[in-house]
Amino acid sequence: MYSITCQCSSVLSNSSPVVVANDKINNVRHANFAQIPSWVSLKSSHSSLKTNQNKNGQVENLHLISLTKQGKVREVHEFIERMDREGISINPQSYESLFKMCGTLRALSDGKLLHNRLKRMSNNNNFVDNCILQMYCDCKSFTTAEKFFDEMVDRDLFSWATIICAYTKEGHIDDAVRLLLRMLDLGIIPNSSIFSTLIMSFADPSMLDIAKQLHSQLIRIGFAADISIETLISNMYVKCGWLDGAEVALNKMTRKNAVACTGLMVGYTQAARHSDALLLFAKMINEGVELDEFVFSIVLKACAALGDLFTGRQIHSYCIKLGLESEVSVGTPLVDFYVKCTRFEAARRAFESIFEPNDFSWSALIAGYCQSGRFDMALEVFKTIRSKGVLLNSFIYTNIFQACSAVSDLISGSQIHADAIKKGLVAYLSGESAMITMYSKCGKVDNAHQAFSTIVKPDTVAWTAIICAHAYHGKASEALTLFKEMQRSGVRPNEVTFIGLLNACSHSGLVKEGKQFLDSMSDKYGVNPTIDHYNCMIDIYSRAGLLQEAHEMIRSLPFEPDVTSWKCLLGGSWSHQNLEIGMIAAENIFRLDPLDSATYVIMFNLCALAGKWDEAAQFRKMMAERNLRKEVSCSWIIVKGEVHRFVVGDRHHPQTEQIYSKLKELNLSFKRGEDCLLNDEDAVFDFTERKEQLLDHSERLAIAYGLICTTAETPILVFKNTRSCKDCHDFAKRVSIVTGRELVVRDAKRFHHISSGECSCSDYW
Repeated sequence: MYSITCQCSSVLSNSSPVVVANDKINNVRHANFAQIPSWVSLKSSHSSLKTNQNKNGQVENLHLISLTKQGKVREVHEFIERMDREGISINPQSYESLFKMCGTLRALSDGKLLHNRLKRMSNNNNFVDNCILQMYCDCKSFTTAEKFFDEMVDRDLFSWATIICAYTKEGHIDDAVRLLLRMLDLGIIPNSSIFSTLIMSFADPSMLDIAKQLHSQLIRIGFAADISIETLISNMYVKCGWLDGAEVALNKMTRKNAVACTGLMVGYTQAARHSDALLLFAKMINEGVELDEFVFSIVLKACAALGDLFTGRQIHSYCIKLGLESEVSVGTPLVDFYVKCTRFEAARRAFESIFEPNDFSWSALIAGYCQSGRFDMALEVFKTIRSKGVLLNSFIYTNIFQACSAVSDLISGSQIHADAIKKGLVAYLSGESAMITMYSKCGKVDNAHQAFSTIVKPDTVAWTAIICAHAYHGKASEALTLFKEMQRSGVRPNEVTFIGLLNACSHSGLVKEGKQFLDSMSDKYGVNPTIDHYNCMIDIYSRAGLLQEAHEMIRSLPFEPDVTSWKCLLGGSWSHQNLEIGMIAAENIFRLDPLDSATYVIMFNLCALAGKWDEAAQFRKMMAERNLRKEVSCSWIIVKGEVHRFVVGDRHHPQTEQIYSKLKELNLSFKRGEDCLLNDEDAVFDFTERKEQLLDHSERLAIAYGLICTTAETPILVFKNTRSCKDCHDFAKRVSIVTGRELVVRDAKRFHHISSGECSCSDYW
């Protein structure tokens, strides 16, 4: 069918006209490569050379192959036309290169032109036919490819493998299997390459049935005993989600290898069957299977998931024995394992053993410090990373933003944000969401909103972060507006989104809106309410003084109420001075958490305010018997990057004298003098004593220090670990009037933005 000339004489033989021609060139100069003649000048330099080249065309074919390798399509066409005019044939190797070029460049039209050129010839050539078939497959013209395949006179195993593998590579598994079955029907036995390609393509549970059929064919033909095929079959079943089948395939192997065992171990860990992964690891050791670094990384992940410190330590010892502890692929999972087992010092030592830690190693260490609450250490590690020039990833930034949030370090957070932008890592949504939360918890909700606005396509986590940020700052209206925008953008809310919305309603007294959100979660949004959502609603009722409704909701919960449910009710009872319901809440809290000191303190105060001194004394006695103390209140302020912490009655600060002088100065400035400190509690307790105690409150100390050390135009930003008391809240409002300063106070519940005597909470917190 095709007429293809293939000459095998060497152009480099001693009698070659090329050598003769080169001998006759008189003007060749030493080392002047620019004057070396091209194949065209060689061809025209002597008539005998021209005659010989027309006869065998070897130089022309070599030049044609060179053009195809460079992808010069236009020059290739021009040169082929020139060869045709001179009667020089294209050899099979040139056709191979031509069709390969067309396939690589997806130049289907050029490939068809070459194919049509060959159709006009009369002789068949299987080698070139396979090149044509490969070209159509590379160009993804599968209809044409299969049509040509059907027309091929001399199909060999390579032909079958070409089209089956091409279908498999492009995900056309049904077509690949169809051709395999056709091959078997014709009595043609596929080679291992065809089977291997097909086996590796089965990577989804939906393909399990056809995978089983393929396995049965392999058994029938006799390929199933091949060690490489056995390994692929086991891994195929893992990818298809049939771990029991993978176990059977592995157990039937005459000689187990690390690849097959590791594949099944990965399957176990992905299916949360971590104990099975450890059992398989033990079996590998007993049967003498060679262990590599990847095996240890998988088994350490299983130990981390189980929190199995004992087994993990044994594996760590094994790694040391094999000299693998310093390898990053083993050392990093070791760090992660110890972090998840809350053995942070061991995690640090494991990290220090790694010869060349990578970004994931550093990320695991930072995550460990964050998880252990050692956020200052996490920030120190980050500084070390930057000084060493380590390549950073988005996980590191996510964790470090969390650390900045926890310590309210706005300066470091802003610098790290700029660094993330510079490195192009801020675009990762998990990092962006952490950044939004960081700005929010550092008191900069406007910066948080600005960061959110830079996200091209916010996901659920990003929307939730910005909604929670506004809720945390008491901006309920903005939070609800953002939720409407989220719905319009087509992003579905999750459980945390509704926690943020319900908290927004709670801090602003939006009882009706909160109830609507809770009632619509399941039916409208497909999110089932959890105990946390119901607790938010109980808190909404309690803050609004609807204590009977809150109590009724607790009694009708679809879950067993937890300690938070009753604490929400107790908080409302304290705010609205309802001793009866407060007593009910306290009894249930004592049942669930008898060591919660705050409950005893609240009940003592409630009883005292109601004049029930015997009951009040009883609560104080219970605290003493249980050796309980009221949680120490701590406030802090960051000035010029340095954190200044204060506790009640603190006199350890270097500027203690100035701080207390400032507090006394402020009290003298208040219009009502001492009366500004008077509230309901002072009707019960000795006011003279309380006056001195109130001056010592940590929040007031931090505010006074802020007034001393910050400029007048700078808002005073104070953080507190407990809920603000009414006295300090009123004090902050009066400071804003007397000094004209803006104050922002973050307590355990929310942010208070205070200016000109008004607070963003509207005294509702």
